[in-house]
Amino acid sequence: MPDSYPTVAGEGVHEVEINRSRFRCVVAPVTDETTARALVARLRAEHPTASHTCHAYVLGADAAIRRCDDDGEPGGTAGAPMLRMLLHRGVRDTVAVVTRWFGGTKLGAGGLIRAYGGVVGETLDRVGTVERRRTRTLRITVGHDRAGRLEHDLRAEGLTVLGVHHASRVTIELAVPEAELEEIGARIADATSGTARTETLPG
Repeated sequence: MPDSYPTVAGEGVHEVEINRSRFRCVVAPVTDETTARALVARLRAEHPTASHTCHAYVLGADAAIRRCDDDGEPGGTAGAPMLRMLLHRGVRDTVAVVTRWFGGTKLGAGGLIRAYGGVVGETLDRVGTVERRRTRTLRITVGHDRAGRLEHDLRAEGLTVLGVHHASRVTIELAVPEAELEEIGARIADATSGTARTETLPG
């Protein structure tokens, strides 16, 4: 499984008109199905006069989760070409939603496939991609006497601190690039003279 993968740089919109039908595509980075479905619901609510709100998304560095929906278009003419375009471009953790307003002229199956897949491709071109590194959550448990300095040093290195919890000891949760888990764990042990306990969380 790759250590990094491309995803869209941010939410973006692009619209085309084909034979008087409007196709409005929104692409956005997402990390789970709940977020992807929420975007679909939001856009459906924003455009109640649309004929169809079709979507596709790919989640996970290995594209383990792939979903698409035609929302009433003839089977395989909307969601499937959208999904194929996302996979063809290699993007992950990405959702595409295409809202269509029917213009009165039927496009046929081939025309729909080209329209839905094409507008997703054009939107990806406009938005661009960024490289996202696969990370795991590292949980560090350390004494109060060392916690403040350790947290400061971790942030100074550019690592993402997900949360800090104070109890009898301090727990710091850190997003760590998977390939660097062992090295960062060793640095934490060295910085705390071996008093910190580290645990890599599943997932």
